[in-house]
Amino acid sequence: HIPKHLTGLTRSNLIYYVRFADDGLSVVGVQSMVPFLQHANNLTDLDLDDNNLESEGFNVLFRALRNSPIKRLTCNSCGIGSIEIDSDHIPKHLTGLYLDGNNINTDGCRGLAKLLQGGDTTLTELYLIGNKIDDEGVEILVDAIQNNTSLNDLDVRENDGISDQGGMMLLKLVNDISSIKATLQSNHTLTHLSVKLLLLDAVSEIQARIDMATRINRAYQLCNPEGAGRRKVITSHLHSANRAELCRLQGVHQSLHSEINPLHLPEVLALVGKHHGQGELYDTLKSSIAGVIS
Repeated sequence: HIPKHLTGLTRSNLIYYVRFADDGLSVVGVQSMVPFLQHANNLTDLDLDDNNLESEGFNVLFRALRNSPIKRLTCNSCGIGSIEIDSDHIPKHLTGLYLDGNNINTDGCRGLAKLLQGGDTTLTELYLIGNKIDDEGVEILVDAIQNNTSLNDLDVRENDGISDQGGMMLLKLVNDISSIKATLQSNHTLTHLSVKLLLLDAVSEIQARIDMATRINRAYQLCNPEGAGRRKVITSHLHSANRAELCRLQGVHQSLHSEINPLHLPEVLALVGKHHGQGELYDTLKSSIAGVIS
């Protein structure tokens, strides 16, 4: 059914926010709302939490919002599983999508990936807490986000199908330690990334290292995103304990010094001394000499 508040209301310049939480909406109700949604010229926020939209209703809703000024769409706990998104029917101003407590699976992640790819993407926040996402779904999202320069917040907590392997893919997304080049090419746009793989009731090592990378992204977000990559190199590659931990987590066995041209060694040592102190400089100098000799 259509909420009675919208009966006869097919065009309005005065409505900015609509909330019909736990209102019994199904796909039929969404279809009835389409004329209103297509003509609500100033509607920026739509909240349909705790309804029975399911996948079909959400897909109808999304297509109806193609030319809408909608910025934030909230459909938590609406029974949504698979998501079909036509790249020609993506809301042009959408910045926040909140889909916690649904049944979003690998197919749903494939649909969401279309929102995250391409130079015209506008999404800055994507919340997927408590769905049915597994490692395959994470891989799909990571591939889509790798070169995305708009998404700031991604939350995939409480998805029981995400293992340490999935967490590792998310860590590599924001700080790939496999090489200096890989670190520089990591995602420097995400400022909050939550997977929270719990270990003995504490935030996991993976989440802790993700947090370290996203803190750097936040620090450089407004002024110099490329600076975030250089800072990650200094923090991760040129600090022996941080590098050892990241290499252990990501299964990397390559020596840092195999990547460094000996002619650039004085510059590297100067950076180590400046940012990490004399003790770290001494350790780096020892390993550098050993690397050059070998």
